[in-house]
Amino acid sequence: MSGHSKWSTIKRKKGALDAKRSKIFSRVIKEINVAVKEGGNEPEGNPRLRLAIANAKGVNMPKDNIQRAISKAGDKNAADFQEVTYEAYGNFGVAIYIECLTDNLQRTVSAVRSILNKHEGKLETKGALSFLFDRKGVFTIPEKVVKEKGMEEDDFLMEVIDAGAEEAENEEGFYTIYTAMEDFGSMMKKLEEMGVEAENAELQRIPKTTVKLDKESAQKILKMIDALEDEDDIQHVFHNMELTEELMASM
Repeated sequence: MSGHSKWSTIKRKKGALDAKRSKIFSRVIKEINVAVKEGGNEPEGNPRLRLAIANAKGVNMPKDNIQRAISKAGDKNAADFQEVTYEAYGNFGVAIYIECLTDNLQRTVSAVRSILNKHEGKLETKGALSFLFDRKGVFTIPEKVVKEKGMEEDDFLMEVIDAGAEEAENEEGFYTIYTAMEDFGSMMKKLEEMGVEAENAELQRIPKTTVKLDKESAQKILKMIDALEDEDDIQHVFHNMELTEELMASM
């Protein structure tokens, strides 16, 4: 899975750039809203809310903002968000998987279609592209967090592998841990028991194989992906285009 690890490392770097956008807080607030409506406003008894709060901290959302989001989500007049996914092909055979949280399905699908049409993409039927991706739990943990717990790297890696990690690596000061989708919750619990807080933890759609494009073609795809990520109703955009170091350096 080393290719996956490289892909995720570069995706994390891109995420660091995306984090400069104000939209990142909006995404986290929606996750908190859904978590509260699904399981209540007490993090101790609501794993999804604990995860949303951890991810909010990972993007440096102030504690007061997090608490306000939790309180607002509990209001009976708060918006009800629905999870919906769309699958598409961009130019050059690049597969695109789009995850949304929306309170207006008609608005969302109209926006997605508009962006795809503008960038010569095509919406596909549900399930058409699922075979191109593996859905994995991905945990990103700063190396310093593990060191602060007094744990040696080998001991930490052994612990998470015993807990079900399919792969665990340390690259550029960050541990990236992969689990099968069904082991996501148990890995969350294991890290909580160890007192290790992930900077980010989520289910990602990892491409089984990637499409390598020349720089000009890749930048056209990135423009479409950026347009999709800028849309308010869209939470995550996954794709199977290879994000090379050269391409990232040009961004």
